[in-house]
Amino acid sequence: MPDLTKTSTTDKAAAQDEVVAGAAVSATPAPGKPRSLWGDAWRDLRRNPLFVISALLIVVLLLVAAFPGMFTDANPETGDQAKNFLGKPELGHFFQADWFGYDGTGRSIYARVLFGARNSIVVGVGVTLLVTLFGGLVGMLAGYFGGFWDSLLSRITDVFFGIPFLLGSMVVLNGFTDRTVWVVMGALAFLGWTQIARVMRGAVITTKHADYVVAARALGAGTKRILFRHILPNAVAPVIVVATIALGTYIVAESTLSYLGLGLADDSISWGGDISSGTQFIRNNPHVLLFPAGMLSITVLAFIMMGDAVREALDPKLR
Repeated sequence: MPDLTKTSTTDKAAAQDEVVAGAAVSATPAPGKPRSLWGDAWRDLRRNPLFVISALLIVVLLLVAAFPGMFTDANPETGDQAKNFLGKPELGHFFQADWFGYDGTGRSIYARVLFGARNSIVVGVGVTLLVTLFGGLVGMLAGYFGGFWDSLLSRITDVFFGIPFLLGSMVVLNGFTDRTVWVVMGALAFLGWTQIARVMRGAVITTKHADYVVAARALGAGTKRILFRHILPNAVAPVIVVATIALGTYIVAESTLSYLGLGLADDSISWGGDISSGTQFIRNNPHVLLFPAGMLSITVLAFIMMGDAVREALDPKLR
């Protein structure tokens, strides 16, 4: 005998999906019908030179961060101070140890720029993932449930938002003697989630009144199903834009903290630390400062360009 309970539950879920699909725009447009938001966005991104250039830069940076040894065989941590003290750049020696010159301890600046990309990008990507997950969850719950929970979560968000980001991170990191990559990521994420939470809350408040959400609720769909199947996919676009741009901000924050001596430990390779040690040579040997600073600027610019391109593609007002 067939299981009538199981069949009834399956039919009910199928009916919900049919009604919701009729109210929402299909993710895979049929011929002759308008494309979805994500389909239009991807089409626009592929035609946007800003996106193509930034994507290529980011791919190269990720390769450098993941496999710095592929681009140089020089040791970034040791050097011959007697032989290479503040050696000038040899711009014709592509991908060699002396391409960018040497620092005050005889270490290859080119090697340190490559290996420094790993810590900076890992911190930036890690913090972005943490704040997006936590801030997105807080904003989604506040926007969907409203009332008491919205007031409570919004006030907590305001408290953290009122703490100066860099100053608060400096206070948190000052309490740690061993400042590893994970410690720096945690300190930045501890205070950096508020903007994502606010953006997600506003997007959820707008989305939860849409026809397809109302239809799903009327058919008896549970809270979990409504949140993660109907609201989240349609509210995540502005969060992606903010997170992409914020990634560059977190890389700058890590470099700033390392420059001030409150970021990664002194034995870690960091662009901020190299910029700090190069400031004393800026007048007579500016290359010690300019190359790590230039690499930092290019990285941040790439992610900001990517964020701007994504914003233009996902915002209907800019079409």
